[in-house]
Amino acid sequence: MNITAYYQKSVQEVMKEFDVTQQGLSDYEVRQRHKENGFNELEEGKRKNAIQVFLEQFNDFLVIILIVAAVISAFLGELESSIVIVIVIVLNAVLGTVQHIKAEKSLDSLKEMAAPIAKVLRNGEVMKIPSREVVVGDVLYLEVGDYICADGRMMESYSLQVNESSLTGESEAIDKIEALIDKEELAIGDKRNMVFSGSFVTNGRGRAIVTSIGMSTEIGKIANLLQNAKEKKTPLQMNLDHFGKRLAIGIIIICLIIFGLDILRGRELVDSFMFAVSLAVAAIPEALSSIVTIVLAFGTQKMAKENAIIRKLRAAESLGSISVICTDKTGTLTQNKMTVQHIYVNEQTIEANRANINNALHKNLMSMALLCNDSISTEEKEIGDPTEIALVNWSKLYNFDEGNVRQQYFRVGEMPFDSNRKLMSTIHRINNRYMMITKGAVDELLSRIVRMETSTGISPINIGQIERIKQANHHFSSHGLRILAFAYKEVDSLIVNMEMEQDLTFIGLVAMMDPLRPETKQAVEDCIEAGIKPVMITGDHKITATAIAKEIGIIEGPQEVMEGKEIEKLSDIELQDVVENVSVYARVSPEHKIRIVEAWQEKGHVVAMTGDGVNDGPALKQADIGVAMGITGTEVAKDASAMILTDDNFSTIVKAVSNGRSIYTNITNSIMFLLSGNTGAILVVLYATILALPAPFLPVHLLFINLLTDSLPAIAIGLEPHNKKVMKEKPRDIKEPLLNKKFAIQVGLEGFLIAAVTIIAFQIGLATGDTMVATTMAFATLCLSRLFHGFNCRSKESIFKIGLFSNLTVWIAFLIGVILLNLVLIFELFDVAAISRSQLAMIYGLAFVPFIVIQIDRFFLAKK
Repeated sequence: MNITAYYQKSVQEVMKEFDVTQQGLSDYEVRQRHKENGFNELEEGKRKNAIQVFLEQFNDFLVIILIVAAVISAFLGELESSIVIVIVIVLNAVLGTVQHIKAEKSLDSLKEMAAPIAKVLRNGEVMKIPSREVVVGDVLYLEVGDYICADGRMMESYSLQVNESSLTGESEAIDKIEALIDKEELAIGDKRNMVFSGSFVTNGRGRAIVTSIGMSTEIGKIANLLQNAKEKKTPLQMNLDHFGKRLAIGIIIICLIIFGLDILRGRELVDSFMFAVSLAVAAIPEALSSIVTIVLAFGTQKMAKENAIIRKLRAAESLGSISVICTDKTGTLTQNKMTVQHIYVNEQTIEANRANINNALHKNLMSMALLCNDSISTEEKEIGDPTEIALVNWSKLYNFDEGNVRQQYFRVGEMPFDSNRKLMSTIHRINNRYMMITKGAVDELLSRIVRMETSTGISPINIGQIERIKQANHHFSSHGLRILAFAYKEVDSLIVNMEMEQDLTFIGLVAMMDPLRPETKQAVEDCIEAGIKPVMITGDHKITATAIAKEIGIIEGPQEVMEGKEIEKLSDIELQDVVENVSVYARVSPEHKIRIVEAWQEKGHVVAMTGDGVNDGPALKQADIGVAMGITGTEVAKDASAMILTDDNFSTIVKAVSNGRSIYTNITNSIMFLLSGNTGAILVVLYATILALPAPFLPVHLLFINLLTDSLPAIAIGLEPHNKKVMKEKPRDIKEPLLNKKFAIQVGLEGFLIAAVTIIAFQIGLATGDTMVATTMAFATLCLSRLFHGFNCRSKESIFKIGLFSNLTVWIAFLIGVILLNLVLIFELFDVAAISRSQLAMIYGLAFVPFIVIQIDRFFLAKK
């Protein structure tokens, strides 16, 4: 049957068609349906194999130049040059291929880690499973914030509203119903008793029976949009590409000048051409982009191991620039394990573990806490809101089982909680009467209460009793507790509306605490030391928020706290004027969060924002780094984020910022190494050309240098271990170009040192009267000095301060280079001359000089 017909069938007919009972599917039925229909996933476009990826690496202008140079060299009998050029080309192609395959594997791993979760009924139990394991006939449980992972027919709807904009383009949420619709050829938006994959729940809750999965769903029909999506280059990569092109143009101009001068001085055309091409290849740091990608890839893998999944590569770059972290309180700064601490009943405050089950008021409060509650808590799992789970767990201390209580007093109507009215109401049949139980924020509920139940019975509530309730609420909240008020009344209608939530009878308060995570206080201190301002944004009461913020060190006094209602009175300009003086926002709505983020951004700050709900999506997208909660976060929040915390922990954000700073530092150090070494080579060639000296290097030497002293050491420098000192610095300005004036001066000075020792070696060689000895000494000195210089580029500090052996990959790259160079010199490969031991000692001594000079300079600078 076509899926468009399911909306015309009753729930019973659909259940019968899919052979589903009220217990859901059994494990056996699930296995059979997996065999018949496969998994609930969209097919991906055909991926390129390794050979295709490898061949694509040769589709590059510089590579084509190299290939032409290799062919010309072979025809001219320069076999060694051809071999070296081919090695360079193949090595770069292999490196690119490996990175492409690793990136795909990382993406697959990321998809698996961040895969949506579905709640289904199987074997009579509600369980969480990966959405890809959903099968036709499964009964889906839908709540606010859930992504709907399959198409289905509604079974129950309690104020359920679904945003179907991904399919219809309409942003307004659709109210869902259970009844069949007896109409033909309806548009998706009119099938109100159906839910569709790719949409998400914005209000209420409900159940639906899955009618189609994977490519059979409505969104499966437009799956090609996913296949055609391409990842954009990161800002840093674009910055480097732009710089690389300008640098390439400059180097090519220099090479053309040198080529022209060589021709004018009577050098062979082919030799001049080969030398110019070789110099260009050696001087242009074509490994820049791939090195950035490699460093970012390793960095994001490290972050993933530390519970921070980077969804968007740009986040790894921007992390180091964060100057403000706007964080939620619950679950991020705290453990998100609410426990009931106190109750207020019969005008008395009682510790939760001292409640009396034989006291009718205590017993009624516990029963209501279980009935007006959607959570499920068993030994194996806890499903639901942490606040509601705390109520269930509290009742279990007194042998109350939520399943038995809910079965005895079955729910017949409800109005789910929403953030606007801050209340939840349910209707139950109790003692042959319909009773509405309402729970919610104290300040919202107090205005609706007209009676109060005490040990003497039910009587109209008086001003004194209201005042004592407020005092109890103030006492609890001032100690950082979350308070829920409970009230009830007898009703006639089973359909709850806001008008019914009036004229209520108060029974009591329940005060809960979400303990702080033990590492939170230290993480906040680390933030402040790193020049990052932590800002707490919460829906909690101002007094509660103030107590928590004081305890963890975010604020010093109440003057740094602002409520949502105060934000509403401020214009955007006025908010910008005060935003830097406020560290805690209480009683805020999702709309306020966006304004706070925008105000910080207008002041020139880079903002990270945490969130877990559907309504947090816009704020997460507005922030420079949106951070979603991996455990409690909705799929909408995760989709809008750049980073997902798999442990929902604030300290993980701080670790990620620290890693982001290290990644950026390592990238700049790698670039420093590449550019300073290449600058040294260019200065040596310019020196020899201007003074009409013989060429200091042969083309094969430059190609060997490019192969030996560029990629491996640069990658090794990019993998430098994390340096904790990066968190003692202020955040970098994201607008400041990577290659600024200070950076350029350092490149020039370090390049000059390398060029100076190479020129000295060249002149010593020329003094022997043998040009081949001179070029050999220049070539070997340049190689070695760049290899030694790799240790300088690990950090701006002295190598002995950061640890000589703390990065073994640099040593491996250095030793590989030294061994290969000595093999070339010993066996006189690649047009090198035989040199004496004293000349070899001189090469090592000169090559070591730039390292010594730079290290001495850093040692004395550190002393100042």
